[in-house]
Amino acid sequence: MKRSRVPGRILQILVAVFLYAPILVLIVFSFNSDKSRTQFKGFTLDWYRSLFENQQVLSALYLTLILAVLSALIATVIGTVSAIGLYNMKRRPRKMLLALNNIPVVNPDIITGVSLMLVFVLCVSFLRSLGADAGLGFTTLLIAHVTFNIPYVILSVLPKLRQLSKHTYEAALDLGASPFQAYRRVILPEIMPGVVSGAMIAFTMSIDDFLISYFTTGTSVQTLPMVIYAMTRKRVSPEINALSTLMFVTVLVLLIAINVLQVRDQKRKEQKRS
Repeated sequence: MKRSRVPGRILQILVAVFLYAPILVLIVFSFNSDKSRTQFKGFTLDWYRSLFENQQVLSALYLTLILAVLSALIATVIGTVSAIGLYNMKRRPRKMLLALNNIPVVNPDIITGVSLMLVFVLCVSFLRSLGADAGLGFTTLLIAHVTFNIPYVILSVLPKLRQLSKHTYEAALDLGASPFQAYRRVILPEIMPGVVSGAMIAFTMSIDDFLISYFTTGTSVQTLPMVIYAMTRKRVSPEINALSTLMFVTVLVLLIAINVLQVRDQKRKEQKRS
C-alpha cells in the first residue's frame, strides 16, 4: 500500500511545481534590481515604488476593482433569484434553461465578446439616431461583465438548493412567515455558502477578464488586464511582476481568511449541536 501511494504523491508534487513555480519566479524577479528576466542581480523595492507612482496602472486598477465589485454584486443578486426560480420549475423546463445557462460557461470568450459588441453597437446606433449621446464605455463594460458572471452564480447556488429539504419552505410558511420572510430568513441563510462562492467566482472572473472587456469597452476606459497587455506588447516591465505579486498575495490572504472563517463556523455549529 505504501509503494502504491508513492507515484500518486510524486504526481501531486509535480503538479504543484508545475502550477506554482512560474508564480514563484515572478515573485522573486519582482525584487530584482535589474530589468533582466534571467539573472537576479540584487534585492530592491524600487519596482513597487515605481508601480505606486504609475497613475495609469493605479487608475486602471481602481476602475477594475469598481467594475468587479459592481458586476459581482449585481450578478449575485440576479443569479441567486434565477437559481431559486430554476429550482422551483418543472423538470423539463429546468433542464432546458440549465442547458442554455451552461452555454456562456463553455462558449469561447472571443465569441461572447464579439456577440456582445455587435449588440452594443446596434443599441448605440439606435440611441444616436434618436439624438442621444451614447457610446461604448463603462456602462457597456458593466453589462457585459454581469452577463457572463450570472451563469457562474447560478451554478454555485443550485447545489445548495438541492441540499435543502423540500419541506423547509413549507415549514416556514406554516410557522407564520410570509413567502418573502421564508426566503430571506430561512432559505437564504442555508444557501449562503453557495451565494458567497458565486460572488467570489464572479469577482475573480471580472478582474481576470480581458477578451470580453476588449470588445465591449470604448477608447476612454481601460481595465487592468488591458493596460498590462499594452505594456507587454513592447517589453515586460518589472512593474508588472510587482503588481502580479501584490494581487497574488491579496488573493491568497483572502482565501486563507475565508477558509478560517468557514472552519470556525463549522466548529460553532458542531458545538451547538452537541
